Amino acid sequence: MKLIYATTNISKIEYMRKMLDGLGIDILAPDRHIALPGIPEEGDTPAENAYIKARAYYEVIGKPLFSCDSGLYIQGLDDNRQPGSRVRRVNDRELSDEEMIEYYSKLVKELGGIARASYRNAICLIIDRERVITYNGEDLAESFLLVDKPHAIRKPGFPLDSLSVEISSGEYFVELYEKGRINSNGCDKGFRKFFTSLRLNSR
Repeated sequence: MKLIYATTNISKIEYMRKMLDGLGIDILAPDRHIALPGIPEEGDTPAENAYIKARAYYEVIGKPLFSCDSGLYIQGLDDNRQPGSRVRRVNDRELSDEEMIEYYSKLVKELGGIARASYRNAICLIIDRERVITYNGEDLAESFLLVDKPHAIRKPGFPLDSLSVEISSGEYFVELYEKGRINSNGCDKGFRKFFTSLRLNSR
């Protein structure tokens, strides 16, 4: 099975390929010769943003594809300061990778230097104009620790991996990536279950 991942973020494509390794699914990047749209992620939830992105890409590409989005939620942070689905957008401005690391490092420092956090993920798969599947089950949630001291390693497209620590091992996400491992905080099983179910239903 071949599926296009509706993103221009190469790190996300590589991560998804590792997460779904062994399932017989070929995750493809969008054709670089196709002019892809700029997409304002104005949804209030990860599921809404995943749908917005998938639909915009499908209108241009016209082939089966999927999009993912996530919202960040940090324990101890007031509701009005929760990043939610606007992880990169702060004070109406889109942050660069380094700006994100600096901003969230300072935020966690306010909380004592370490905070439990979670990503709530969503997938939107578009097979054709009539068949659209959106999923944001609890098995796509991912719990981890955010710390205020950034790791020296940077992973383009995943800036917060330099501040995120796996609960079970105490290792930074960027360290796990360097070792060729996927963090074991939960969402990998949910993604694999979703795509395995998709394969079974297509037979």
